[in-house]
Amino acid sequence: MYTEFFGLHEKPFAITPDPRYLYMSARHTDALAHLIYGISESGGFIQLTGEVGTGKTTLIRSLLEQLPNKADIALILSPQLTTLEFLQTVAQELGCMLPREVTVKAIVDNLNSHLLRVHASDRRVVLIVDEAQTLSPELLEQVRLLTNLETAKQKLLQIILIGQPELRELLDRPEMRQIAQRITGRYHLEPLSYEDTTAYVRHRMRVAGAQSDVFTKSAIRVLFKRSRGIPRLINVIADRGLLAAYTQDRRTVDGALVTRAAAEVFGARRTRGPWWRLAAAVAGLAVFAIATTNLWRSPTEPAAVAPAPSAAPTVAGLTRAPAEPSVAPPPRAEQSSAAIAVDAEAAPPNPAAEPPPAAAVTLHDLLADPEFEVSTDEAIGQLLVLWGARYDAARGEPCQQAEEQGLRCVFQVRGTLGELRRVNWPTIVSLVAEDGSEHSVVLASLDYEHADVVAHGKTFQLPLVELSFYWYGDHLLLWRPGNAPSRDLVPGVDDEGVLWLRNTLAQVRGEEPPADTSTHYDAALERRVRAYQRERQLTVDGIVGERTQIALLADLKMPDTPLLFAGR
Repeated sequence: MYTEFFGLHEKPFAITPDPRYLYMSARHTDALAHLIYGISESGGFIQLTGEVGTGKTTLIRSLLEQLPNKADIALILSPQLTTLEFLQTVAQELGCMLPREVTVKAIVDNLNSHLLRVHASDRRVVLIVDEAQTLSPELLEQVRLLTNLETAKQKLLQIILIGQPELRELLDRPEMRQIAQRITGRYHLEPLSYEDTTAYVRHRMRVAGAQSDVFTKSAIRVLFKRSRGIPRLINVIADRGLLAAYTQDRRTVDGALVTRAAAEVFGARRTRGPWWRLAAAVAGLAVFAIATTNLWRSPTEPAAVAPAPSAAPTVAGLTRAPAEPSVAPPPRAEQSSAAIAVDAEAAPPNPAAEPPPAAAVTLHDLLADPEFEVSTDEAIGQLLVLWGARYDAARGEPCQQAEEQGLRCVFQVRGTLGELRRVNWPTIVSLVAEDGSEHSVVLASLDYEHADVVAHGKTFQLPLVELSFYWYGDHLLLWRPGNAPSRDLVPGVDDEGVLWLRNTLAQVRGEEPPADTSTHYDAALERRVRAYQRERQLTVDGIVGERTQIALLADLKMPDTPLLFAGR
């Protein structure tokens, strides 16, 4: 409708995965390089994850256009199949003859013979599974068994698993450790930055035939804010903005038009589907998978991306509220009382103790309870108590009080429940209500369905889907550094903290104390650190900063440390 008006030969923001429109940000370039490396090398799994709409499927299409000549690809786009159906699909994709007797064993035997023939002709075979987070544990185990097809020197099949962030959570479970240990490369696609969003919009407009910039700077700012840098949302909002400009006979799209376009998009989404009733019907693992990736935000407008915080956490306000919040809450569950609280006396940390039971309520109910509301200072004070430390409310400055008792505050943004589970320590999360108000609460305990939050010495139980819906990732941790170095350790440095690093890595790995007592951070140690960072899904840079130190200490499972999740 608007293409001729703007001098375009096609719609620039169609949501189909057309490789011509793939904008290669630095993150996408790295991800594609990981995939190509996975095809060129042999053995194990490659894992690529990213939020809904970050461009994973488009990246696959681009990969297929850049395949090495000696690679055969089996692409599974919809893996919600039985084990037998899955194996049949793989065999058909590879051109492997199906046996007369269609059984799992017969198909695997045929696949093995086919892979040996392909290997003898010096070709590589790669299985790419999209939406891999939907694979059942039984099917994942069968996929793992496929990697057992090998010669004496080489695996016959390289497998690339591509999925949403809950794939990481799925593979992080103890029962999935055999698969996790075979993952040789992990990569997570992040949303676009503001600069990348600008380049992304211009790139797509140019590919569609635009000769000038149609979107103004203010339009790009609003587009980035409302989409949170997620390409699919950028496409939907930008397309609606172009249509709005066309109907008003305007040759440019400004911030006001994008604001109205976003309101249309997210307003329409808020009226669809009984999301809360669906959540109530889903039990156990399904709830956990949805909650850990914040999918309950999907029918609403995402919050604006917060800028990176300074090194020192801000105590006066844990987070900044998203500008013009428009997140609609899930419908309230019927409750006869505002909240049910259980006394939880402050006591020294007891990792074996479980939080007292409490009745599940909605956040709306909790916010109406005057015993629930706490300031950020009070929340940090409560967190200090969980760590067995003292807190003097009259003094204030709780992070300073923490320092005096051997603890440190660390503020982090855009976290996930999966990250909190891996660290496994109580934390303070900032919940943003539908009116934009922020509420700092102590997350004291977590299971697969509920979260226990503490306020004024009482424990309140919140459904995990509610916590995920209102939490944007900002959180504050307390940690006890002990003998950990007070500054970042970078490769090449000579520092006493390197001894701590060598000994701690050995303890985490269950190894004997290292014979090397050098204080020099050498190349061999850097390789060990990078391998550890990759396993723990940290930034793989070899720099042992605060987050890597926290992960190491969490893995040591030190005594007198409070636990968030009793399942670890």
